[in-house]
Amino acid sequence: MARTPEPEAPDEPQAGAAVAARPAARKVTRHRGEGQWAMGHHTPLNANEQMKKDDDGLNVRTRIETIYSKGGFHSIDPADLRGRMRWWGLYTQRRQGIDGGRTAILEPHELEDEYFMLRVRIDGGQLTVPQLRAIGEASEQYARGTADVTDRQNVQFHWVRIEDVPAIWEKLESVGLSTTEACGDCPRVVIGSPVAGLAADEIIDGSWAIDEINRRYIGNPEYSNLPRKFKTAISGSPLLDVVHEINDIAFVGVVHPEHGPGFDLWVGGGLSTNPKLGVRLGAWVPLADVPDVWAGVVGIFRDYGYRRLRNRARLKFLVADWGPAKFRQILQDEYLKRELTDGPGPEQPAGRWRDHVGVHPQNDGRFYVGFAPKVGRLNGKLLQQVADLAAEHGSGRLATTVEQKLLVLDVEQEQIDSLVAGLEALDLRVTPSTFRRGTLACTGIEYCKLAIVDTKDRGRTLIDELERRLPEFDEPLSININGCPNACARIQTADIGLKGQLVTDENGRQVEGFQIHLGGSLGFENAAFGRKIRGLKVTSAELPDYVERLLTRYQADRQDGERFAQWAVRASEEQLS
Repeated sequence: MARTPEPEAPDEPQAGAAVAARPAARKVTRHRGEGQWAMGHHTPLNANEQMKKDDDGLNVRTRIETIYSKGGFHSIDPADLRGRMRWWGLYTQRRQGIDGGRTAILEPHELEDEYFMLRVRIDGGQLTVPQLRAIGEASEQYARGTADVTDRQNVQFHWVRIEDVPAIWEKLESVGLSTTEACGDCPRVVIGSPVAGLAADEIIDGSWAIDEINRRYIGNPEYSNLPRKFKTAISGSPLLDVVHEINDIAFVGVVHPEHGPGFDLWVGGGLSTNPKLGVRLGAWVPLADVPDVWAGVVGIFRDYGYRRLRNRARLKFLVADWGPAKFRQILQDEYLKRELTDGPGPEQPAGRWRDHVGVHPQNDGRFYVGFAPKVGRLNGKLLQQVADLAAEHGSGRLATTVEQKLLVLDVEQEQIDSLVAGLEALDLRVTPSTFRRGTLACTGIEYCKLAIVDTKDRGRTLIDELERRLPEFDEPLSININGCPNACARIQTADIGLKGQLVTDENGRQVEGFQIHLGGSLGFENAAFGRKIRGLKVTSAELPDYVERLLTRYQADRQDGERFAQWAVRASEEQLS
């Protein structure tokens, strides 16, 4: 499904910090192997690698500002359009009116519109009121009001014209926001606990490490040419609130019996069409060492990562081939030049929800208030209204979550009721139903060139139907809706995962529908991907009926305290159909 190539950069990264220095090249063998630089294989083995060697993706900004924004869409070099512009958060969006049956057969230039999706990078999910207001204003002025909160704590605009990109950057950067490396073969946004430094139950605050990684490494040519994208998670929350198991690297808050609070190091997670859970390296990392360890792992990926085939270029494949012991040894010997400290893994989280929705105490006597839009769909006007509400109630800070939710931070107790009333009046629920709280959706066919089916409208309709049909259902439940097999909405890890595809309806017609994944879970001792029942597919029109039937059976058959995911694993295929 990788229709549009992702750009790339110099053959030899520039010299950087000693912690990530390139190891001496291995003796070159006669075959080209997997294109690993550390094995002496520097000749690009595909068009994407050649594109990156020809010019670093970071360099395209100058051309956007001086050439493309003045000459318009048709002045853009194709290698920049479908490649390097991603390094600055820009993808062409899907041309309107192209149905899902043509997604896989049209050429990129036939699928794409002359407008862009622009991704605003929000590391750790942390926002100030002026930043949220600037996002809302940019949405209204330049993106037809679009503004979706993603499951990686970013905000995405659509309908962006290349002529307006410099003005958007100016507005965002004036308040400290950026789109640098929001996409592309580089380190993407660093996700973090939205309540870092505030939660009453926090093990350790990882905010400094997130800021330091950004200061040292984001936008640095030393790390801007990776084999594929690189995803990072850092959280000291005992709720395990950053889906650490499916990131390329994750630092998970733990308490070492001798050294105190720090982080457990995980590597090699990722989803898409070949999902793998991350693995522990068994190493405890103090806060001060997190940026160096991060750079070491990224250095391994840059130097040893597979560059021959795009579908094997993620870090998870290298980790699977090497195993955690070898990976840790190379990290220590070649990149850190020292041993890591052995340490414990994270404890089982006590909470069933990890999205921070609701009213919760902070460690300073104030409160944070989390609320749920439907499937992350917002707009510029609404974001400005939320910014106004936060400011009116004494809060200067907000946060996004990996569940497409938002929080207002630092609220005094006497302001809670008024803030909650204001949010609810905007249909931003602080006490949402299970279905609104637990349903997330990717961009879908509305804008995405890879999608086959609609997701956002389908998700909102499903929420409304389930709220009407099952008003008393209050068990924690995740329903993740994806428009294609690439799993941006984490379908394999949901209680109910819906993978978009064309299916045959009762009249023999090809219509939008979903393949079903059931019983996925993260953050528990038995984290696992959902099971697929052979032939279990539903049309989009049948989806509310199917989910209602499934949940009714779960309620009738569940054992005491049994989560849906546990039931789905043991249930018969007949019960799940």
